Amino acid sequence: MEISAALVKELREKSGAGILDCKEALKESKGDVEAAFDFLRKHGIAKAAKKADREANEGAVLSYIHPGNKLGVLLELNCETDFVAKTDVFLDLAKEVSMQIAASNPLTVTRDDISKEIVIREKEVYSGGEDLKGKPENIIEKIIDGKMEKWYKQVCLMEQAFVKDPSKSISDLIKESISKLGENITIKRFARFQLGENA
Repeated sequence: MEISAALVKELREKSGAGILDCKEALKESKGDVEAAFDFLRKHGIAKAAKKADREANEGAVLSYIHPGNKLGVLLELNCETDFVAKTDVFLDLAKEVSMQIAASNPLTVTRDDISKEIVIREKEVYSGGEDLKGKPENIIEKIIDGKMEKWYKQVCLMEQAFVKDPSKSISDLIKESISKLGENITIKRFARFQLGENA
């Protein structure tokens, strides 16, 4: 099948991928732009996983102030080169992540960042639930594990559903940007400030 330049251009604008990748995706999907976009996302995430071990020591500290000036976020987003840190894709990602933090108030970047004490306390709360009374021990463990997984998805930034598109997580959003930019990207740390909150 012959792939037109117009189709390649449309997919490039939609995905940010290179010409050759777009042509390959369109051939695989027989000219269907949506299917080609999905193909690029799947392959981009696979490529992103390979880049995840590379050092990301460049980047930027960016701020986001929510309209009304009562809520703000400081975010350190890292990449591999200063060049990528200045691209629109990187800066747009930083803005999206900052807005996510403002909206959903995560506790940490990943579940590994949560202290053992907080995890133990959360498990204790769930293990005292009325819904567990009279259930076998192995079932109780599974219910608690399920509740903990839900809790992690609420409090860990990388596991949260993206507020603008809940079909993907913040981790997926980062991987998509890695596949577009060809560099590892990591969220180093963040701080969220709300007027009137105690430190």
